[in-house]
Amino acid sequence: MSTFSIFLILIIIVCLLLMLVVMVQNPKGGGLSSSFGGSGNQVVGGVKKTGDFLDKSTWTLASILIVLILLSNVALKSNFQEAESKLLQQDGVESVPETLPDEIPEEVPAQEGASPIDTLQ
Repeated sequence: MSTFSIFLILIIIVCLLLMLVVMVQNPKGGGLSSSFGGSGNQVVGGVKKTGDFLDKSTWTLASILIVLILLSNVALKSNFQEAESKLLQQDGVESVPETLPDEIPEEVPAQEGASPIDTLQ
């Protein structure tokens, strides 16, 4: 498994987590934080200020996603450079010898008054 494949799997996982976090949020300030009591001062389920947690997790996952995408680009370029260098090496490649005919035919001069088609027949 190449490093690009590993980055691709991580990108997919982060995207799924980011979708989950965004879907839980309510754009009007409600969402999960309002269903646990409304005000952010209460502690429900061990999480204080659920809205702040979801905001921070959204920004963190988005930042991780950007970093993973940039790193996967670097990994992809390094994979292509390795492939190019293998193709450019001449050790395993046999060169095709240049073949020339043994005898070169002489040019036949054209006859006067004859068309080019007549000379070919």
